[in-house]
Amino acid sequence: MRSFTFSPAVRRTALIALNAVAGVSPRTAYKLSQQADLFDRWKGFSLPDAAAAMEISDKALVNWIALVESGFGEREELKAAETAARIITIIDEDYPQRLKEIIDPPVVLYVKGRLPAVDDAVIALVGARQATAYGLAVAEQLSMRLAEVGVAVISGMARGIDAAAHRGALKACGRTYGVLGCGLDIVYPVQNQELSRKTAEQGCLISEFPFGTEPLPYHFPRRNRIVSALSQGVVVVEANAKSGALITADFALEQGRDVLAVPGRIDSPQSFGPHQLIRNGAKIVLSVEDILEDIVGLKVQQELFQEKVSKRPADLTVHEDRVLSIIEEGTASFDSLVSRSALSVPVLMGVCLSLQLRRVIQERPGKIYEII
Repeated sequence: MRSFTFSPAVRRTALIALNAVAGVSPRTAYKLSQQADLFDRWKGFSLPDAAAAMEISDKALVNWIALVESGFGEREELKAAETAARIITIIDEDYPQRLKEIIDPPVVLYVKGRLPAVDDAVIALVGARQATAYGLAVAEQLSMRLAEVGVAVISGMARGIDAAAHRGALKACGRTYGVLGCGLDIVYPVQNQELSRKTAEQGCLISEFPFGTEPLPYHFPRRNRIVSALSQGVVVVEANAKSGALITADFALEQGRDVLAVPGRIDSPQSFGPHQLIRNGAKIVLSVEDILEDIVGLKVQQELFQEKVSKRPADLTVHEDRVLSIIEEGTASFDSLVSRSALSVPVLMGVCLSLQLRRVIQERPGKIYEII
């Protein structure tokens, strides 16, 4: 075998190259990353013997050495710099501590934005791509309420529940993290272009895949273990029997994270996953307080939430109190207020105007109301 001088810089680029080699599992790559003298250790060994000792195939070892010699790692670093991204390897000081705690951490992360700090409160909100209107509304509202009290939301940047979770945090000007099942330079699905941009600005986009990697089906289970590992708990909003959200929940249990679930309609296929989790012991989520009080380390956020709720005017009329209670659950459209408050349109318009003048609520485009 060829001999390499494994300075820290060369070791980094060798890991970036290893991460791009097909047929090397994350767990095997992690084991190899912990051997600083890897190539020197097997100098003089035949290729088959060295490959067997490294627990990879001959072909994988040949490809790895070829990538190292061709400067693959250096080219990836250059691409990252050109796109305002950066590459973090598992031997770098700023590699996330939470990922180091799992058995198969990614040896390389491609990052655009700011990664969560070790003491940041982070909750994963995941669910079905083919979500119902109910599921989308719940995911967005829970995410907004979490963001309002300083809890970051992490998800998988997929359509459906994932996208709603990211949107909710962004609407509340909070932090959100998107973990991709493709290269950092690829937006998938394409309709998430603007959502991806804003997520990178207010939080971070994360991928373990090299630039140019397409969103192949087997990439998403690998992505899911990162989503759960970077969180303190996983909340499943909707998921059918084959949903990847259930894979995320399984990873969370393996990693010692809490698993919670939002109940849905008993006749909806998308309720199967959450109901199955609840049946197996997951905590039921009926409000954001259920999330805050159950996740270890979020006591301060819960106190902030209670303080925020308690700052409602003491002299509300009966109608104002009814309308405000609905809006406090999350954003509410005028039409939903009509149906839920049972007030006539003229009376409801007067109540909303009164609450706006008192700076209790504000109106967003589309006659959507939210707490100030």
